[in-house]
Amino acid sequence: MRPEIWGGVECTCNRVHDRWFDQITRTGHDHRLDDLDRFAALGIRTLRFPLLWERLAPSGARDDRLVLGADARLARLTSLGMRPIAGLVHHGSGPRYTSLLDPDFSRLLAEYARAIAERYPWIDAYTPINEPLTTARISGLYGHWYPHAASDRAFVRALLNQLRATVLAMRAVREVNPTAQLVQTEDAGSIDGAPALQPQIDFERHRQWLTIDLLAGRVTRDHLMWEYLRSAGATEHDLLFFHDPLPPDVVGLNYYVTSDR
Repeated sequence: MRPEIWGGVECTCNRVHDRWFDQITRTGHDHRLDDLDRFAALGIRTLRFPLLWERLAPSGARDDRLVLGADARLARLTSLGMRPIAGLVHHGSGPRYTSLLDPDFSRLLAEYARAIAERYPWIDAYTPINEPLTTARISGLYGHWYPHAASDRAFVRALLNQLRATVLAMRAVREVNPTAQLVQTEDAGSIDGAPALQPQIDFERHRQWLTIDLLAGRVTRDHLMWEYLRSAGATEHDLLFFHDPLPPDVVGLNYYVTSDR
C-alpha cells in the first residue's frame, strides 16, 4: 500500500474579545480559487477543507454568498481528484450567538453539521472540531481566546462541550451519510521537566490524550483523569455520555514548535 499525501488549508477563525481573526481572509486564500490547483500539483489527494460555522452561518442564518463560494471550491476540488475532509470549527468558539461554555453549543453545532451534510451528502470525512483540547486550554485555561476564561472548571466545560458537539455532529452527519468518517486532530507534543515537577508532568501527559480517551469511551471511574474532571465540575452524567463511544476513524496528530513543553 503506497503512502498518501494529505494536506490542509490553515483556517483558524477565532475570536479575541469582540474582534475576529479569520486566517482564510488574512492569507488571501478566499480570493484564490487556483490555490486548489496548487494543492493538487503537490500530489495531495485528500484535503482538509474549511466549511466553518463562524463563516457560513455567522448569525444563525446561512450566508448564501459564502456558501456559493464553498460550492464552487468544492466543485473545483473534486474536479482535481481530491477528497475533502470537512472542517466545521477550527480553533474557534462558534458564531456570536454561542461560545465554548454555552450549554447549547453542542446542539447548535450538530444542527449546523446536519445542514452541511444535507447540502453535501457525498462528503464522507469530517473534522467537526479541530484540536478540542488545545482550543479548550487556550480559551478556557489560559484566557487568550474567547470566552477568555482561566480556570480548570472553564477548561473542562469547554472540552466536554466540544467533544459532546463532535459526537452529536457525527451522529447527525451519519443520519445523512452513514459511511462518513470522523477524522479527529489533536496536538501531539511531549511534556518533560525536572524531577521535582514529576507530578505535574504526569498529570499533563495524561490530560493531553483526553480528546481521544473520551471519544473512545476510555474515561471510566478508574481512569487517571476521572477525579480531576469531576473536581473541575464535570458531572457523572457528563462523563457517562461518552460511554456510548464514537471513536475516531482516523487520528491526525499535529506537531508544532510549541508542542513540546
